[in-house]
Amino acid sequence: MAPATQPWQDVAKAKLESINESIPLAWRLPFIPRNEKQRDVTGGYIQQYLSKEEIEITETDARTIVEYTAAGVWATETVTRAFCHRASLAHQLLSEKTNCLHETFFDAAIEDAKSLDAYYLKNQKPIGPLHGLPVSLKDQFHIKGVETSMGYVGWLGTFQGKKGTGKEKVFESEMVKELRDLGAVLYCKTSVPHSLMTGETVNNIIDYTWNPKNRNLSCGGSSGGEGALIGLRGSPVGFGTDIGGSIRIPAAFNGLYGLRPSAGRLPYYGMANSMDGQNSVLSVVGPLAPSVGTLQLLVKSLLSRNPWLHDPLVHDMPWRGEEATIAKAKKLSFAILWHDGEVSLHPPVKRALESVVQKLRNQGHKIIEWAPPSHKRGLDILLTAWTYDNGADIRSALQLSGEPKAPQIGITYGGDIKPDPPKDATFIAANNVAQREYQKEYMEYWNSTAELTGTGKPVDVVIAPVAPFAAARRNGFLWYGYSGIVNILDYTACTLPVTTVDKSIDVADSTFRPLSDLDKSVMDTYDPEIYDGAHVGVQLIGRRLQEEKVLAITEYVAGVLTN
Repeated sequence: MAPATQPWQDVAKAKLESINESIPLAWRLPFIPRNEKQRDVTGGYIQQYLSKEEIEITETDARTIVEYTAAGVWATETVTRAFCHRASLAHQLLSEKTNCLHETFFDAAIEDAKSLDAYYLKNQKPIGPLHGLPVSLKDQFHIKGVETSMGYVGWLGTFQGKKGTGKEKVFESEMVKELRDLGAVLYCKTSVPHSLMTGETVNNIIDYTWNPKNRNLSCGGSSGGEGALIGLRGSPVGFGTDIGGSIRIPAAFNGLYGLRPSAGRLPYYGMANSMDGQNSVLSVVGPLAPSVGTLQLLVKSLLSRNPWLHDPLVHDMPWRGEEATIAKAKKLSFAILWHDGEVSLHPPVKRALESVVQKLRNQGHKIIEWAPPSHKRGLDILLTAWTYDNGADIRSALQLSGEPKAPQIGITYGGDIKPDPPKDATFIAANNVAQREYQKEYMEYWNSTAELTGTGKPVDVVIAPVAPFAAARRNGFLWYGYSGIVNILDYTACTLPVTTVDKSIDVADSTFRPLSDLDKSVMDTYDPEIYDGAHVGVQLIGRRLQEEKVLAITEYVAGVLTN
């Protein structure tokens, strides 16, 4: 396919200008400090541009927001305007030239909010359990009247790279319909890396989205815009997707809770994607938020809509409240993964794990060492599934405009994304068999821990890193083993904020001896001065389709950490 005649640089520049011009004049900042002058723009820094009422609204948990809107205490329009304002500030503050929003539709959101207020005034009841709750969405969701670029210049003005489909700015993803019916207000779509296949958020439209807590570092990816926006409280909750860590990575990097559900738990139908039809390892959709309770609210609300009636891949599995009671058990059993056998942890990540383990032991819980089948073998199967087409899908999307690929994609797809032939059916079938056998082996290992826990049952959840670092430096996301293992197994996982980097405590380990060149390269990216202040999170991994249980245990552990 020949590149477009208009230079991609001009198209990208025009799009970025349109995003920035969509910010109301009254909300535009006269000055944005350079990253090295103001690394942390969260908390008090962004608050200086907000009214007391806006601060109160935007820093209120989603559960309380819907309680207030459902009771008429807060008008949905007031809530929506507050989050539109704070999202506009977040978009501008992530560096002097880049940002976290791909699309804003504030006027449409305010009209929707007015309609919800009118409904409440007439009926004296909410329209649904999410009545008046602003929800942000990753730029994979199709929303009527709004463009979906997924970070590709060549997708602008099209429907997923194709013109004349009749779906442009008309088609809506299934979850979008469900959220609207539940009473949510949609108001913005957030930045992603083109291709979605990297843990940093970078594309040729917005360049790079930084971490608001420490603008020396990445916000994560591929749901990076969501992580950054919610980290700045420009959204009370948002949805991302995850095929190798893309919910959990930005959640951990931005001090948030992020749920990676098993495939088929929440509706994905009608969302844009890379390598659509690659079904060995499915991308899944899940929420990110500042509290576990918000994740529970969103998942429970969506399941109340019976999404299995409208998405053929969703399991007929309503919310199971009884599964959540496991967290009330007098004694839970945990496992701890200190090292995956390939890449060592930066000092603050190791300290975060130690903190969680110690506090749980103080509560009387048994914690065993996790020694599962080779994670390297599982990751190899995952990477094979990601590259069935040898990059053809990504290559064709880039060729629409002639834009270059981001260098971060090269870790998986090679320096030039060479047009090698796609893998044949026999090859794919063999990888599927390898995946099934690996899942079986891992399952039996998990079962075997019943002999070690002291409860007579296998481990409840595994405590593990999300990545070897608190956050990646630009071009520094070199290892996906800690997050990707969850995807090849299709397990449920939720992130847990633990601490922040402290340069006086998290000093470089002078005794470190690398296992490989990769191990050395990852450790070499650590500098206590650069990382100081960054969020540090971990993940709690449960078995397949254990969303209620994992969320409940995550909420319990979060309580233990704060007491």
